[in-house]
Amino acid sequence: MKFTDGFWQIRPGIEPLYAREAYDIQADGEHRLQVFATTGVIAKRGDTLNRPLLTVTLSSPLPDVIGVRIEHHSGGPRPQGFDLVGAEDGHGVVVVDETGGSLTSGRVSARVAQGAPFGLSFEAEGRTIATAGDKSIANMRVRPDAQLDGVPVGNARGGTARAAASAYTLQQLSLGVGELVYGLGERFGPLVKNGQTVDIWNADGGTSSEQAYKNVPFHLTNRGYGVLVNDTGHVSYEVGSEAVERVQFSVAGESLEYFVIYGGTPAGVLERYTELVGRPARVPAWSYGLWLSTSFTTDYDEATVTRFVDEMAARELPVSVFHFDCFWMREFNWCDFEWDPRTFPDPDGMLARLHEKGLRVCVWLNPYIGQRSKLFAEAAERGYLVKRPDGSVWQWDLWQAGMGLVDFTNPDATRWYQDHLRRLVAQGVDCFKTDFGERIPLEVEYFDGSAPDRMHNRYTQLYNEAVFEVLEQERGEGEAVLFARSATTGGQRLPVHWGGDSTSTYESMAETLRGGLSLALSGFSFWSHDIGGFEGTPDAGVFKRWVAFGLLGTHSRFHGSGSYRVPWAFDEEAVEVTRVFTKLKLSLMPYLYQQGLDASATGIPVMRPMALEFPDDPGAAYLDRQYLLGPSLLVAPVFSESGEVDVYLPSGRWTNWWTGDVVDSQGTWRRERHGFDTVPLYVREGAVLPIGADETRPDSDYFERLTIRVYPGATDASGATVTAPDGRSARFTVSGGTVSADGDAGDSWGFEFA
Repeated sequence: MKFTDGFWQIRPGIEPLYAREAYDIQADGEHRLQVFATTGVIAKRGDTLNRPLLTVTLSSPLPDVIGVRIEHHSGGPRPQGFDLVGAEDGHGVVVVDETGGSLTSGRVSARVAQGAPFGLSFEAEGRTIATAGDKSIANMRVRPDAQLDGVPVGNARGGTARAAASAYTLQQLSLGVGELVYGLGERFGPLVKNGQTVDIWNADGGTSSEQAYKNVPFHLTNRGYGVLVNDTGHVSYEVGSEAVERVQFSVAGESLEYFVIYGGTPAGVLERYTELVGRPARVPAWSYGLWLSTSFTTDYDEATVTRFVDEMAARELPVSVFHFDCFWMREFNWCDFEWDPRTFPDPDGMLARLHEKGLRVCVWLNPYIGQRSKLFAEAAERGYLVKRPDGSVWQWDLWQAGMGLVDFTNPDATRWYQDHLRRLVAQGVDCFKTDFGERIPLEVEYFDGSAPDRMHNRYTQLYNEAVFEVLEQERGEGEAVLFARSATTGGQRLPVHWGGDSTSTYESMAETLRGGLSLALSGFSFWSHDIGGFEGTPDAGVFKRWVAFGLLGTHSRFHGSGSYRVPWAFDEEAVEVTRVFTKLKLSLMPYLYQQGLDASATGIPVMRPMALEFPDDPGAAYLDRQYLLGPSLLVAPVFSESGEVDVYLPSGRWTNWWTGDVVDSQGTWRRERHGFDTVPLYVREGAVLPIGADETRPDSDYFERLTIRVYPGATDASGATVTAPDGRSARFTVSGGTVSADGDAGDSWGFEFA
């Protein structure tokens, strides 16, 4: 949201209250620094009259993290913040002297100079990482006739566009020469956010617009720090797009809180950030296998499902999870949690038969209750649905006729919803696809009194937490997994998330990857997407290229809208391509599963943008068409019909996975041409890769006939850890031209030098 008209002017209808002078600085207890900033320079006593103050409070919830709260009028309710699950008391050292005040926490310090002009700076390890100078902190008073951005953000079709407010609080931080900004959730435009206006406001907008399902008010830069805005409502970013020398973020209301998080490197920032807001739960090994779906509006019944499953097995295409999309329930009844008896007359028997085939089962959910469902009247009578201010149940006809929205701020409503899920789990359902969660209205009241604008983004967190909790309780820790579309800060604790409604084109395939890379730089470790695209039917070429891309990630799903995504529906080569990449992924499971465990421990994503893994390489800074899978495998999906692809290899020795050829790169581009059965896949110098022998399932005994493959550049003490799904673990270490094992490796493993 832009408030200025160029460098000199303010937009009509805007009255800025800028922090112009640090008038008084004092310690507020042992660990907090409080600054009273006047909105004009005080030259004489009379200047203190009729003069607004902004109170700036510095604190620290963790080492290397400094919180800043800006307040104009503090008497009203504070905006809803996120669950800072890692926050602790007692951090931060305050110093106040005649020159100003500072707060130091770990390696990072914030300092405010006494007097005018107002100046706030952040320093770490002997260098300034960000500054907030004169006119960089403000409360903006907005008249009804103010000219802001004109069009509200959000999904207007869904009635979820936010309204303009009468006041906004903002902060601008310096954007240095060459400083690049990443993150802000799963965004499908350019990976580098410089020059963009970004609205943190969940919307069901597909993958080809500026709207996003997963909005996260957290960004990081290549200067070794990140910033989290602690507000669950609408946050507007101007990333060098209003003041080109600054990153601006603003929220509606009289206060703003944010945290500057220092990590030294992008990976270090993500480690500290996820320590504050939470790291992903462990996901089960079986979830890494191929998920096969009914697709959305296609015709299906148990015979269809059985035919798909049996044909995949006959063609040696391993499937781990079968997913039933929306129409497992009767139309107009979503969600009533009841199998449609016309197409699935024996759900208990069907689920048992699928389990006998070695499959897990996923079913689709959303947080809505259609009026036709018998559960609607029950939920309405008990007060379990979100209400309008007049006390009536909020309803509309979009998606499901007359549907209501479950109020997850009501503990009884949450338990009621969860009890229906428990019944499904007892029946044999293993996991849930938690769809929607973005079309959340504003003209409503919540059971706990939450402000509707702050609940719009937060709703998805409560929804996914409710479902995930059931799976953890019923299936056990480490066995719970979602397939979720919407998210906000903290959503990474509830994996897995998928990229939403893409189209069946090369362009959409590329924008899908950009979304996943952006989400990874926002603290999310596990991610998936619809192989082949969702809307439309891909041609055979697009499908085969997408198969390679989709199976070189953590989670892989065949899913579409109005057409099936079984490979033989495209051509026989698609079957072979699926076989090649499914078996490749399964052979990599000892590596991938360990990377997933590490992600749960550190917050470093499994799929890594090049800028995350190579922060000192300027050639990697803008790359959004390739990534690292874990620390050792470089993947460059093919986004062209011709098979031509450009891939950048950072400095070092890279081994071609397919040929074994070694490329000594000085940070150079290569143009390659690939058939459908390969993509640019390179192994990083010094890698030690555990390769599994079982290419039929993702949750096998990884130590059985395990091969430890040592690549050029590995030195003594290089190694790899392998953890089996049952928890047995071993460390394999290179030394003196051989490999030794420490732990539960057993005696059926071997090693080879690539």
